[in-house]
Amino acid sequence: MSEKILIFAKDPIGEERAADISEKLHIDFVKDKPDEDALYLEVSQEGIALCSKGMRLMADLTESLPRLKAGRLNGEMLVHAARLKGKDQPTAIDATAGFGEDALLLAAAGFKVDLYEFDPVIFLLLQDAVRRALMDERLSSIVQRMSLHNNDSIEALNSINEDESPDVVLLDPMFPERNKTGSVKKKFQLLQRLESPCSTEEELLAAAIKANPHKIVIKRPAKGPFLAGRKPDYSVPGKAIRYDVIISRP
Repeated sequence: MSEKILIFAKDPIGEERAADISEKLHIDFVKDKPDEDALYLEVSQEGIALCSKGMRLMADLTESLPRLKAGRLNGEMLVHAARLKGKDQPTAIDATAGFGEDALLLAAAGFKVDLYEFDPVIFLLLQDAVRRALMDERLSSIVQRMSLHNNDSIEALNSINEDESPDVVLLDPMFPERNKTGSVKKKFQLLQRLESPCSTEEELLAAAIKANPHKIVIKRPAKGPFLAGRKPDYSVPGKAIRYDVIISRP
């Protein structure tokens, strides 16, 4: 992690969990609420939040519930881009999982999804969101199709055997300029204070191609450049973003 992070328990229920996280991630556990400028994890009965400068960020998959409603899910650009004909139980790897919103859409559309998140703090927030979603009857059956991995996705993609190739690989390198809403600004202001994995667009795309999926689906700004300069086979355009699709194998 590029910046020192603290952890504290907001209530007694969070104390044991905060202590466990402190030991596992080697983060200082403090008894009092940190100063305003500090970057810290707040553990409470509600869950785990990343906080600093009056901002509080908690991964919450329930925010995506409106997008999962019948009639709307199939209209989602990502679902349209990732859809495969003749596949009853397709598989996907989300190589840049973040807070899991995209993986949730794929899981709701019937995909079995492996989510890879390199950063241990982002992974912790994602893991906490999935834990809460498993207790929500509206999400539990969907989230059960999502498997979390706190690993380097490039290494994972490069190590896949030919008979284990996923149907789809999803890539979403961070590009905060795609959305200028206050909530997105807050999210990226906090997340950019964490250390990012040392990888390039070229390495990420090359690993996705090596995994030999049917499709590689890449989220990009609507008017942004192609990832690693690779022209896709086709794109699914939207107002703020687009999905570029590379057909890796028929």
